[in-house]
Amino acid sequence: MLKYGDQAPDFQLKGVDGKIYKLSDYKNKKAVAVIFSCNHCPYVRAYEDRIIALAREYEPQGVQFLLINSNDPVKFPEDSFDNMMKRAKEKGYPFPYLHDETQQVARTYGAQRTPEIFLFDSAMKLRYHGTIDDNYQDPNKVTKRYLRDALDAVLAGREPDFKETQPVGCTIKWK
Repeated sequence: MLKYGDQAPDFQLKGVDGKIYKLSDYKNKKAVAVIFSCNHCPYVRAYEDRIIALAREYEPQGVQFLLINSNDPVKFPEDSFDNMMKRAKEKGYPFPYLHDETQQVARTYGAQRTPEIFLFDSAMKLRYHGTIDDNYQDPNKVTKRYLRDALDAVLAGREPDFKETQPVGCTIKWK
């Protein structure tokens, strides 16, 4: 499991657009949010529109969002690469949606859940790990916006108030 301040392990993964993406391609960004996600998880689906909105809001400020699906599509066919392409198109993802076919990236990062956020600063040091906010069920009842607060802190050059929270979601479906 990555710890606060750890360097982001680089990766190279195929996106639903057929392009190959490397984390190191984003070293010029002010922050990078790596989010382990999938298609089928009800927690992901509950948070999906919030993730999209955050990406659209923070991208002009120099933040890159990357979604990674590490689930085994044999156990969960809804998480197949073809279904990833459909989901990204259906939701209009404003960020790359990447396939961790070998599950090596999830293992290297220590990811366990979907959605699970790893936020890195411009030096690619881990500045926040955890969940998006404190209420996956109802966005109108959120009182703590962990990811937003961490993004604001990183962009301002400050330490986030919360460096780690417990990720809330489905477990990654391992092979």
